[in-house]
Amino acid sequence: MAGSDHLLDAGESIWQAQKAHPFVVELADGSLDRAAFEHWVKQDYRYLQDYARLWALAGTKAREETTMTDLLGIAHTILDTEMDLHRSFAADYGISQEELEATEKAPTCVAYTNFLLRTAYEGSLAEIAAALYPCMQGYLDIADHMAEVADDTHAYTPFIETYTGDEFRDDVAWGRAFVDDCWEQYPGEREAMEDAFLTSAKLEYRFWEMAYSEEGWGL
Repeated sequence: MAGSDHLLDAGESIWQAQKAHPFVVELADGSLDRAAFEHWVKQDYRYLQDYARLWALAGTKAREETTMTDLLGIAHTILDTEMDLHRSFAADYGISQEELEATEKAPTCVAYTNFLLRTAYEGSLAEIAAALYPCMQGYLDIADHMAEVADDTHAYTPFIETYTGDEFRDDVAWGRAFVDDCWEQYPGEREAMEDAFLTSAKLEYRFWEMAYSEEGWGL
């Protein structure tokens, strides 16, 4: 069994919990409270900044030049292209760049990004690949699920279309191949890969909850 399939099997219950989360269900049918969605947009912007750092740090651990080039290239693409797309996406919902940049990370966002960056600094390349994978495959699978259950177009249709589009599918396919390659190259890292994958998957679930509850510090 391919490493990516093994990890997805291990995380199946978490995947199902994400699909059943009220944020996901209500986004799919268009009934999600606008404030909850805006909270997700702002927190995801802050998440993406550290997500780019994670890819860059992964690049420094790659032994093969091609892999290093690919990983550092993804970090550059996130900063040079995806961040602009996110700012444009936010603007469509009335959220300014100033608001995005002034956003303080919610506790769950702090926990998630800190886990990813700690994995990048302390873990192996294989662990990093596994920690990255739930964000990639998870958004595709959940967006596909939302597309299946959505009855009509609504205010959140662009979100669903973004994460079911061909470009994102190509990115996920690359990530899946990266995980599979690490699984085969570093068999001694498989237990650590599964642990990293499951922790990220659980934090993905909590990210939906964070947005839905409009989580803050309460201070």
